Amino acid sequence: MSSSSSSMDCVISSSKDNEKEITPPPLNGAAAWWTGDTVAVVTGANRGIGHALAAHLAEQGLCVVVTARDEARGQAAAAALRHGAGPPRGAVRFRRLDVADPASIAAFASWLRDELGGLDILVNNAAVSFNEMDTNSVEHAETVLRTNFYGAKMLTEALLPLFRRSPATSSRILNVSSQLGLLNKVKDPQLRSMLLDEAALTEGDIEGMASRFLAQVADGTWRGRGWPEVWTDYAVSKLALNAYSRLLASRLAGRGVSVNCFCPGFTRTHMTRGLGNRTADEAGRVAAGLALLPPLHLPTGKFFKWRTPQLYSKL
Repeated sequence: MSSSSSSMDCVISSSKDNEKEITPPPLNGAAAWWTGDTVAVVTGANRGIGHALAAHLAEQGLCVVVTARDEARGQAAAAALRHGAGPPRGAVRFRRLDVADPASIAAFASWLRDELGGLDILVNNAAVSFNEMDTNSVEHAETVLRTNFYGAKMLTEALLPLFRRSPATSSRILNVSSQLGLLNKVKDPQLRSMLLDEAALTEGDIEGMASRFLAQVADGTWRGRGWPEVWTDYAVSKLALNAYSRLLASRLAGRGVSVNCFCPGFTRTHMTRGLGNRTADEAGRVAAGLALLPPLHLPTGKFFKWRTPQLYSKL
């Protein structure tokens, strides 16, 4: 199993996709909108992109809460961030969290409220996949969806009351997702139509989609039903996460919390068995830059393909 400059101005340039590419401002702390009291929670941060992302946030002086399912690995990851080469300027805390366990989420939310008084940034990074690069098994589909979609959703909903919303800073949620879960991977026209109709789409529709997929997996009828064809269970979990993120962005519009998704692309991590076009540190740096965009330049309801923000519904 794999789990997964001198100015803070947002520089926008044209990209080959005819979208506007957002280049996150260099992370050197200049013109920072955050302080040492700004709390960022990063799930699944004991290794890979999550660990790299947490390191870049800590380097900027934020208070970073590192979470992981495994207590020992999580503690070791937090210690490495505190005492590694180039120690962070911000505080690093560890708290065990299993996003697939409602009791663990409730305990984490209580701890976060009592110990730190809330949060400003949530990065839903924790995810699992049980497939090798060239396989497409759905044997563990229930665990994959419970972690990657339901877990992120449950945690987000539990922490929403704890966000410290301020027009001067703007709280933000960044969901680490995947292009495998974009609409252009869905071949079922009725499903595509449902997901595209944002005026009518509900969270119940999204959960119904996930349940329908799991039911088809259980009775062996999922093939040929128009689901994404690569890493299908993982792709469906990200399809659901992307759709939920878009709805949540609409629900929170004007209420001081932005919601965006970020696809790091083919990155060398444990999940990809060390294969990829970029390092976890490179992906973590870009993700941290997106998480720290200045409030005036912070979009919502976007799916970032690396640095290119696109409306989820247009893909």
